[in-house]
Amino acid sequence: MTTDIARKLWQARAHGTVVQPEEIDPKPTLENSYAIQAEVTRLSGFDVVGFKIGSTSEAAMRRVGTNEPGSGPILKPFLLESPARIKLVPEQMPQVEGEIAFRLAQDLPAKDGAYTHDEVAAAVDAIAGAIEVVGTRVAGGLAGYGRPMSTADGGVNIALVVGAWDRDWRPHDLKTLEISLRINGVEKDRGPGSRALGDPMNVMVWLANQQSKFGRGLKAGEVITTGTCTGIEAIHPGDVIDADFTGLSPVEITAL
Repeated sequence: MTTDIARKLWQARAHGTVVQPEEIDPKPTLENSYAIQAEVTRLSGFDVVGFKIGSTSEAAMRRVGTNEPGSGPILKPFLLESPARIKLVPEQMPQVEGEIAFRLAQDLPAKDGAYTHDEVAAAVDAIAGAIEVVGTRVAGGLAGYGRPMSTADGGVNIALVVGAWDRDWRPHDLKTLEISLRINGVEKDRGPGSRALGDPMNVMVWLANQQSKFGRGLKAGEVITTGTCTGIEAIHPGDVIDADFTGLSPVEITAL
C-alpha cells in the first residue's frame, strides 16, 4: 500500500496531474504517512536539500485538523532563488505563504536526548525571507484528510523560493519580524514571525528533534522554512506574488 500510494503521488507531482481520492485506498494514517513520504522521495531520485514545516500557526492547525506541525522534504529542483518563475497546475489548487527560512552551517545529527534552543541556534548560518508555493496532488484538495494525507503528499510542497541570505541574523527579533504578502500588487495579509509556534526558532528546534528521532538529523547547508506567518492565499497562472520582510530582502514569483 505504501509504495502504491507513493508512486501515484510522485507521478502526479512529476507530470503535473492529480490523483483521484478513490485511488488512494486505504488512506494514509499518522503511523505510515512519513513512510509514504520517504518512498515518494526515493522514487523522485532527487536530493533532499532541506525541509518545510507546516501547521505551525493556530489557523493552519485548525485548517488541517491537527495539534502539531508536520514536515516535508524540499527536493533539489524545487528550491529556487528570487525572482523565480513557476509553472502552476491549477488542478493542484496552488497557494502561497510568506515564511522565514533558515540555512544550517553545521550538522545536527541524530542523538540521544533533545536538542535545545541554543544548540539549534548555534548551527544556523543565515536566514532569508521565503515564499512557499503549496498545493495538493489529490483532486479536490485535502479537506477532511487531516495531517496524514498532507504529510504523505510531501507536506504539499510545490516549490520554495528564497530571497538573499542574511548571515548577520542574530540582531533580528524573529518574533516581531513582519512579512507582507502581495498578489498583483494588492496586500493579502501581513503577519509577524511569532505566528510560527511563537518564534520561528521554536520550529527549528521542533524539526531538529523530529529528525533526530527519525535517525536522520539535519545537515549543514540544508534550508528549512518554518511555516506561514501570513496565512495562505490562492494563486493562478499570470499572477505576480511578492513579499516584503522586515530587514530582509524581498521575494518575488511570477506564476506561469
